[in-house]
Amino acid sequence: MNYSQSLTLSWEILAAHKLRTLLSVLGVVVGVATVILMVAAGRGAEEQILDRIRQMGTNLLTVSAGQTRIIAGRQRQMDTVTTLVVEDAAAIAESCPSVARVAPAIDRNLALRWEGEHANTTVLGLAPEGFAIRQISLAAGRAFDAEEARGRRRVAVLGPTAAENLFRDAEPLGQSFRIGRVPFQVIGLTTAKGVDPHGVDQDDLVIIPLETAMRRVMNVNHVQTLFIQARAAEMLDQAETEVRELLRQRHRLGDQPDDFTIQNQATLLDTERETARAMTLLIGSVSGISLLVGGVGILAVMLISVRERTPEIGLRRALGARRRDIRNQFLIESALLSGGGGAIGVALGLGTARTVAAWDYWPALVSWPAAAGAFLFSVLLGLLFGIYPATRAAALEPIEALRAE
Repeated sequence: MNYSQSLTLSWEILAAHKLRTLLSVLGVVVGVATVILMVAAGRGAEEQILDRIRQMGTNLLTVSAGQTRIIAGRQRQMDTVTTLVVEDAAAIAESCPSVARVAPAIDRNLALRWEGEHANTTVLGLAPEGFAIRQISLAAGRAFDAEEARGRRRVAVLGPTAAENLFRDAEPLGQSFRIGRVPFQVIGLTTAKGVDPHGVDQDDLVIIPLETAMRRVMNVNHVQTLFIQARAAEMLDQAETEVRELLRQRHRLGDQPDDFTIQNQATLLDTERETARAMTLLIGSVSGISLLVGGVGILAVMLISVRERTPEIGLRRALGARRRDIRNQFLIESALLSGGGGAIGVALGLGTARTVAAWDYWPALVSWPAAAGAFLFSVLLGLLFGIYPATRAAALEPIEALRAE
């Protein structure tokens, strides 16, 4: 019997037992669809995290005063360090060839008041260059300029969350409110940026001129952060080296450890990317266990089929069918079950992933290599689990098979 005849016969046999065929492929369908959906969700989450990091700025170095750690999802300064000053930013801009722009900043969580409303939010004192470096765009109004910054003007740009918490349904632009006891006027509203990779709401903030924040609100002469933009992505490492050497020299550290922390956006991107890929691989591997369950289902169905068709096998052997013909017959049936289930699973997984992505239930990014791999693995799995039933069927002796009932 040639392969085309075996394929036709296998199809007819499977079609004659519709319910059993459906139940046997169901595990493969679910397994393949789950692998595709989980990998898509993992890749979508990875891309979302990377986008959030990119939203923090382009070619960005962040210098923080003192040594910092991530605590409760936020970068925290471990000690109170006052050695980072505005003059450091000016020196970096002047002396580091790989640096394009520098913006010093300081922030605190402070109370806001407007009429009878109160809210606590992050107040960020920022140099005007920080808007470009941090890619802070405006939905309405304008940003403060260098003249307003030098004049310590009491103007503010609000994030969407801060504006909603303080002004409720009122129009924020042009309103006067207080940070502590100091009055400010709203001149602009930022566009929404969502949460950062640490889960912090980037829209719950009020941005005011740096000098105003230092002298009129917080009464300090140091800054917490320097936002530094390198001239190109490939110059980030060089810029980091230049900035570190200059700050160590300016702070007269000698053999002492750094009194600052430099966060390189390129390093952060690579770290997050590797972490996300490892998580996606783990999720996909765990989801692949359901494929093994589907393979076991095919094994069980094929063993039952061998037992039910023992007389048929004996008759075919008596009429001249060779052992390999019987073996190939059952292997083809097993491959049809797993391949059919895999194809349906691919369609279901891709359709579900696209639907989830379209409706914004969860970030999902379809991986065609993962879909192809899941399908090929399902077929291979069907063949592997079909070897034992096929070998067992081929080993039946014609006379004993004909006697079986």
